[in-house]
Order: sequence, then structure tokens, then C-alpha cells
Amino acid sequence: MAAAERTAPQLIAQHRPTLDQALEAIRTRAYWSPHPEHPKAYGENGSLGMAEGKAAFDALLGSRLDLGQPGTDDWVGGEVSPYGIELGVTYPHADIDVLLPAMRAGGRAWRDAGPETRAVVCLEILKRISDRTHEFAHAVMHTSGQAFMMAFQAGGPHAQDRALEAVAYAYAEQVRTPENAEWTKPQGKRDPLALTKRFTPVPRGIALLIGCNTFPTWNGYPGLFASLATGNAVLVKPHPRAVLPLALTVQAAREVLAEAGFDPNLVALAAERPGEGIAKTLAVRPEIRIIDYTGSTAFGDWLETNARQAQVYTEKAGVNSVIVESTDNYKGMLANLAFSLSLYSGQMCTTPQNLLIPRDGIRTEDGPKSYDEVVADLAKAVGGLLGDDARAGALLGAIVNPDVKARLEAASGLGEVALASREISNPEFPDAVVRTPVIVKLDGARKYWEGADSEAAYTSECFGPVSFAVAVDSAADAVDLLRRTISDKGAMTVGAYTTSQEVEQAVQEACLEECAQLSLNLTGGVYVNQTAAFSDFHGSGGNPAANSALCDGAFVANRFRVVEVRREA
Repeated sequence: MAAAERTAPQLIAQHRPTLDQALEAIRTRAYWSPHPEHPKAYGENGSLGMAEGKAAFDALLGSRLDLGQPGTDDWVGGEVSPYGIELGVTYPHADIDVLLPAMRAGGRAWRDAGPETRAVVCLEILKRISDRTHEFAHAVMHTSGQAFMMAFQAGGPHAQDRALEAVAYAYAEQVRTPENAEWTKPQGKRDPLALTKRFTPVPRGIALLIGCNTFPTWNGYPGLFASLATGNAVLVKPHPRAVLPLALTVQAAREVLAEAGFDPNLVALAAERPGEGIAKTLAVRPEIRIIDYTGSTAFGDWLETNARQAQVYTEKAGVNSVIVESTDNYKGMLANLAFSLSLYSGQMCTTPQNLLIPRDGIRTEDGPKSYDEVVADLAKAVGGLLGDDARAGALLGAIVNPDVKARLEAASGLGEVALASREISNPEFPDAVVRTPVIVKLDGARKYWEGADSEAAYTSECFGPVSFAVAVDSAADAVDLLRRTISDKGAMTVGAYTTSQEVEQAVQEACLEECAQLSLNLTGGVYVNQTAAFSDFHGSGGNPAANSALCDGAFVANRFRVVEVRREA
């Protein structure tokens, strides 16, 4: 559709029904998604099918992605896929002193457009992205190392769902206060006092999105769209190894904004030269008033401490634990845990790391199982799941960077190895680094977490396909260790398997007090490391792993303020 035809009323007519459904979904927390999960659902009504999406991605390789941004002073690139191919895409490098003023220029019109128009423009951006889901899937796959199906689903429809969820929350918070109000205060025998009042959601300023390597769209979209929908311009600073998915996102956003009559510079890309490290420089610029960040605890803490002029939203590292105390579906439990430990080679902030198992064993429907039996059976379940190399490759993807590989290789020296990692070859991508998970047995005696040995391996995050089977004295000790771990290190997820109401209550109380999201007795097709937009909260914002949740009212409400203008009636 031509630019002149993309008017606000047309966009409202097209997208308001979807916005209303999203608002209802966040109210009911029921399942809903407008973005199909199956690859074959695409290819009609303007969307790219599988072949077209792959061709579009291939056409990007070795190209220059010119976004038409002001202040471009160089072209930068250098991404190498975890699957071994050089992408060869170059991106505009910005003179920040030129780009930031340009981003502010269109702010007034975007602010004055109002919450509904901003929301439907965001939904049109999402539609353009959704139509290119197959292209984006390859971009996510070859920057994150996710296997194709995971890159397609998590990097495509699931990321788009999270974006739409953020738009819905942003809209709901902005319209909570009416645009206009008539205020009358009786004065007895005198004439009443009468005022007319107008309330306007006012954006904070330019938002900075600092992208991550492993989930560039899934983790990046909530902050990007929450800021844009609340009236803020957004500067996107991708991870140097995962620029392409967010650069394509910026491209789509700029196109839609221009067609809708707004300044495309409301969304811009900040790619960097090798080793430039512009995130720290940008983060403390006075123009930057909002920051969204996913990544290491060290840099997240630095942002929270030093970017004082900005509202900072972080998702950092945590130590995720699963208590295994008893179960009435032993095989289901093992299968569920095996999948959770293996998915994307454990390179998810929600993957379980510590399996807290009583050293005297657990109760099952088949009778008692010793600690050693549980660990051995879990190792067997993981081995069986990944026994076929083709199936394993489709589940594991590729190791995203050398640091993950180094941690995996070092893990075997931390304790008794219950399941050794093995190398898997990928015939399609022979240079990909693919490894199965390692499970290491450790002792969780009290001395380790009461100060005698604060450097025990399981007390810190070991990001990647590494899990620790931690022997504890009892269920009560498992809950105590869980509580301390969440309090000290944080957790994005907690799991527990128990048939005991007493133990369940103790675990639940620990998670409520320490503010951690809990999954109980998962034995089917839902896993502790997966969350559904519109229903599940990703993180809580209440423990050290993250200071915000995806997505709730708190995630969007402080991205704008309400300014009142009142006059006598």
C-alpha cells in the first residue's frame, strides 16, 4: 500500500480487533496467539513461504543493509554464524551526535498521535515482521545458533507475541487515565469551583535497547515495542554477534513509520565496530532516558548503578533450580527434565542448572529410587533423547560462542560425571560446534552454602549445557538451599517434583517470599524453561536475576508520565 494510504483510521480499522483480543488475553491469561507456529502456515496473503524466506535470507548475505539513517559515517559488520558461515552483511555505523538529535525531531508528532494510533502502528510493524517470519528465522538461527525450528518459533511468532503483549500493556496503562475530565467542587452557597482537565501521556525520551546474542528478537521485542508504543524513540544497539535480526526489525519499523506519516528516525540502529563497546557510552548519554538490557550480571549491575538518568530494565544471570523430592510419573518427569536440559544446548536463561535431590533418594509410583538411580536414569533419558544425531542437532542447535564451550569442557573437572558430553556432527553445517549436555554430581552439604566454601560450583550460573545433580540431606534442606540461591543469585525459573502437600507448600512459600516463578510437577509437553506470552510472566523483577518481568504493568508504566493541563471551565 502506498505511503499516502497508510492513514491512522485505516490502521485502526485493520488492527484494532487484534489489539482488543490482546487486551482480553492479558486480562484472562488464557491461551491466545495471532501468529502461527507452523512453518507451513506462511506463504499466502503477502507472507513469505519457506522457499521465499530462505531466498530472502540468502540475498542478504554479503550485502549492505542501508537503512537511510542520518549520521552514517562508516559501514560495519563481521557476524559469523555459529553454524560456520560468514554472513558478510554490513550495517550503518552512526555518528551518535548526529543521530540522536535526528531521533528526537519526530517526537512531538509521535507523542501527539495518542496511544491508539501508536499501538496500531506498532501492530502494523509486527505484521510486516510476521510476513517475513521465515526470513527472520534464518537470521535468528545464524546469529544465535538455535536450530531452525526453534529459531522459527521462538525468534518468530513467540517473539512477536511478546511484542504484542507489550503493546497491549502499554496501551492499557496509557488509557487508564482519561484524556479529559470535568472537575466540579461544590462550595455551599457560593458558585462551585469548575475546571476542565486534559491528561497527556508524555514519553520519557529516547530508549536504548541493548540486544543479546542468544534471543535477539524474543528478548529484544518487549522493550522495543513497549517504549515505542508509549511514545519514545528507540535506538537499537544489537549484540555484535547478532545484529541481523534486529537490523531487519529496524528496517521494518522505519518503513511503517514513514508510510504512516511519522518520522522514520523514531527507530534507528546503532551497530558498532569490533571492540568499540558503545553500549557504555550510549547508556550514560543524557538523551537516553530508558534502557532495556539482557545479558551478564556484571554489565546489568553497571547499568543500574551508572545510568542514573535512565529508567533501566534488566534481565541478568540467575541460578535456576529444580527440587526432585517425589513423583507419581517417574518416566514423565525424566522425559520432561531431559528435554528441558537439552533444548538449545541449555543456552537459555530459564534452563534448569541445579537438580536438588535428597541423598537418601525419592519416592515414585514404582517404589523408592536412590539418588544414584535418579541421576543415572536422568542421564539415560538425556542420552536416549539425543541418541540419534539428526534428532539431537534439531534440538541442540549450535554452541553460540567459545565461552560456552569452555565452560562445558571445564565442568567435567568439578565432580563425578554422570553424563559425559559428546560431540555431534552436523552434515549440513560441518563447522558447527554441537555438544550434548553434561551432568555432574555434587554434594550439597550444608558447609557449602553456610560460608565454609562459598565457591561451590552450583552457587553460580554456569551458562550452557551444564547441569549439577546436587545431593542434599532432605527436602527441607533442598528448600533452604533453593531459598538461599534465589536470594543470593536470583532465578528466572524454579521447578519442583513432589507428591507431598507439605513439601509443595514449602517450595511455594519460598518462591513467593523470594519472588521466583514456579512450575510444579511438569511431566508433559510444557517445560520449565518455556513461557507463553499473554499468560506466563518471564522473570519476576523481584530477585537478583532481573529487575523487571516480561510482561506486566510495571514493565511499561514508567516509560511515560502523565502531564496535566487544567483551566477554569
